[in-house]
Amino acid sequence: MSTTSTTYGARDHARAQAGKVADAMPSIPASTWPDPPPGIDPAKLVWAETVAGGGYTHKVLARGTELRLTDVEGDACAHLLLFNADQPWERLNVADTVKVQWNAYLGEGMALLSDQARVLATVVTDESGKHDALCGTSTVDGNAERYGDGSPQGGSPSGNALFTLAAAKHGLTPRDLPPSLSFFQGIHVEADGGLTFTGSAGPGKSVVLRTELPVVVLIANVAHPLDPRPDYTVTPLRVLAQRGTPSTPDSTEWTATPEAQRAFENTADYLTARGMA
Repeated sequence: MSTTSTTYGARDHARAQAGKVADAMPSIPASTWPDPPPGIDPAKLVWAETVAGGGYTHKVLARGTELRLTDVEGDACAHLLLFNADQPWERLNVADTVKVQWNAYLGEGMALLSDQARVLATVVTDESGKHDALCGTSTVDGNAERYGDGSPQGGSPSGNALFTLAAAKHGLTPRDLPPSLSFFQGIHVEADGGLTFTGSAGPGKSVVLRTELPVVVLIANVAHPLDPRPDYTVTPLRVLAQRGTPSTPDSTEWTATPEAQRAFENTADYLTARGMA
């Protein structure tokens, strides 16, 4: 029997873990992901991971990458932040994403806008329809009050705490974290301006985003801050990303609205000047 009480024992124990697979972990290389769903080409996969409830992940993705998020069991909540990978001071601006496109609800064709009026990513397909661009993610204090703990190592980690950890892996600090958006747990805006939690669309639903710039992606899979259930409820999230191609002027997203077209033109102008398009 091996023991970890000595350096040699600890080494042998650590090496014995090689090849073991957990329910929530990345697949490296991504091409070894088992049983890819329709529309996913294993040869093109660059990111394949299952994120546990209360977990987080992060990755730098090239322009044109297709990012597929899947609510495996029906209670995932993928809180998302995006940053320009080359100039990370440019980041997702949820307020502009909503107001510039005159739409409080995320869905197919929506452009996720930066604070520089450029498109970081586009929602290409949406099987869920249950998302939120208004509430942001949970906080340490809020989760401590609701569940008794909001720390990243506790049983009910907050999205803000997990984003802080993920951001640090890319040289970003808490000051760099803007409000996030979330997928798979919906809210509805009432006539009086109140927000009603509408829950998920059920298990197996996916959302596909296309990156329009090289981006840093941060994801925290945590309970929605308006989820009324007394228990911290969040289930696994599947993340798959494969190489693809960016939008072009004849893509439907470019001309979905005059506002979107201007944002795509701003993006193209930026990329052209930097020799990336």
